Amino acid sequence: MNKFKFYFFLLITSVSLCAGSKNNNDVTIEPPVDYAVQYPIDIALIEDYLKTNYFTVVNHPGFVDDQDVTIAKIDNGQPSIMSYLNAATYPKLLVRNVKMHNVATGYNIYYLVLRPGVGVSPCNVDGVLAAYKGTYLSRTADTATPPSEPTATFFGEAKFPQTFFSLYGGYIGELVVGWSEIFPQFKTGTSTINSDGTVIHNDFGAGVMFIPSGLGYYETGKNSIPAYAPLVFSIKLYNIQRLDNEYEIRAGLPFSIPDGVFSYQEDKNNDGYVYDYRNTIAFPTTPTDDIRYADDTDKDGIPDFLDVDDDGDNYTTKLEITKPEGTNSGLSLYFPFDPIVDNPMTTAIETETKGIPEYSAAGTPDYTTPTRKRIHLDKEHHTAKP
Repeated sequence: MNKFKFYFFLLITSVSLCAGSKNNNDVTIEPPVDYAVQYPIDIALIEDYLKTNYFTVVNHPGFVDDQDVTIAKIDNGQPSIMSYLNAATYPKLLVRNVKMHNVATGYNIYYLVLRPGVGVSPCNVDGVLAAYKGTYLSRTADTATPPSEPTATFFGEAKFPQTFFSLYGGYIGELVVGWSEIFPQFKTGTSTINSDGTVIHNDFGAGVMFIPSGLGYYETGKNSIPAYAPLVFSIKLYNIQRLDNEYEIRAGLPFSIPDGVFSYQEDKNNDGYVYDYRNTIAFPTTPTDDIRYADDTDKDGIPDFLDVDDDGDNYTTKLEITKPEGTNSGLSLYFPFDPIVDNPMTTAIETETKGIPEYSAAGTPDYTTPTRKRIHLDKEHHTAKP
């Protein structure tokens, strides 16, 4: 386990969603607009914006303005952003459909990929180090001249990010959900540290995401961002941090109790996304079992990335993947997630030949193949095969 990792609650540094309340009997508090009613309004505005605007991008490798993007209204026959939909080469406009809030069609999130990146993609509950620029969309008043049209208003940016954002925050009200859904579609790049401590980033994933308000700040708004405003973020993915998200509530506050397996490693179907379907705001209707338990080994309703006992056998996952204290090699009832490799620079033999196995159809264990599917949750085998 990487001793330098930070637990996700320490990494959530994004601005939280909060709405003030007034104790005033004369104030009428309107209930939020139903998500299914607001979404068609949002997506119509976003698609209008994509059809009436074009973009330019800066290609300046090694400099801070590399992949800076400018979006402007078409005024001289420039190709619209929408014209890049499913293009054969980059840049290309793609769509991710997200099933949340009982929106029947799901949310379509358009995202423009300027460059996909060359490194690794985050899971939707990892931490990301990313530069961004944010605007919100609105529609001008409909008059005879000019007619109503979509406009974008700047609200903030971070050119030199210093802190990782936990993408898990999108699902617990600490971050825009759209970030959690779209960042896994990009990859990191490479980084070089100069002698003066500055960092040069190259070949990073860069793009623009167009987020319906239901996956943004919705009815609360935020600072200068009005309620029900679709959001546009240009982003550059510099680095990721693998997180281990298990926690429990103590005295009303979350307390990190990681199980020793990074959350991305508990993505059983390897699609880059894990969800907690106990979140009834995001998922008011319980999904079918194949979706609900896709990343929940013991089918207890707690996804593995939040479950301290993934297989439900009353032995914590942390116990099952670690050696007894003080033991660095040799056999034990449970095998670590990755076997210990001998250090040739020492006289001691640290080597541990067995890791977490993958079992064939015949039940034959494979302990060492790096690409194996490591079943640390194999209830049938792990107690029977020391």
